[in-house]
Amino acid sequence: MELKTKINAEEGKQDLTITREFDLPAELLFKAHTEADLVEQWMSNPYATAKMLKFEPRKHGSYEQQSTDANGNVVFKANGTFHEFIPNKKITRTFEMENAPLGVQLELLTFEKLTDNTSKLTTHVIYESAAIRDQLLKMPFAQGLSMAHDRMQEIMSKQK
Repeated sequence: MELKTKINAEEGKQDLTITREFDLPAELLFKAHTEADLVEQWMSNPYATAKMLKFEPRKHGSYEQQSTDANGNVVFKANGTFHEFIPNKKITRTFEMENAPLGVQLELLTFEKLTDNTSKLTTHVIYESAAIRDQLLKMPFAQGLSMAHDRMQEIMSKQK
C-alpha cells in the first residue's frame, strides 16, 4: 500500500522534506497542530496514548509530550520550543526525543491552501548530521508518520 505522506531524503544531506495533501482547509490543518487535545488524538495509536504535558503553541512557547502503553509505561517522550508562529501559515520549532541518540532537530512546517477544502503540509526537517538523519530513516518513521497523518485527516474531517 502506497503511503500518502511522502518523504524526500536526498543522499548525503542532513535534512529531509515531508509532504502530505489533506482534504481539509488550511485552517483546520493548522488547528490540528495547535490544540493540545487534537494533537493528542492524532498522535495516539492502538499501542500508545499521547499526552501533551506542556503545550504553548506561540512564538517562544514550548511543549513536552509523552506516550504511554496500556500499562502506563512511558514509551516515547519529546520536547521542543516554538520559534516562529504565523497562524494558518507556518510553525518553526525544535523537536528532541528523550533517551534517543538523535539530537535536536529543527522543523519548519508550512501550511498551504490548495483550494477552499484542501491543503498541503510541507515539513522541512534539519538534523545535526546526515548520519543522524539516516539513522532515523532506518526506523519505521515513514509508516508511523503516515498513520498519524491518516488519523489527523479522519479526526479533522469531523470538524468541518
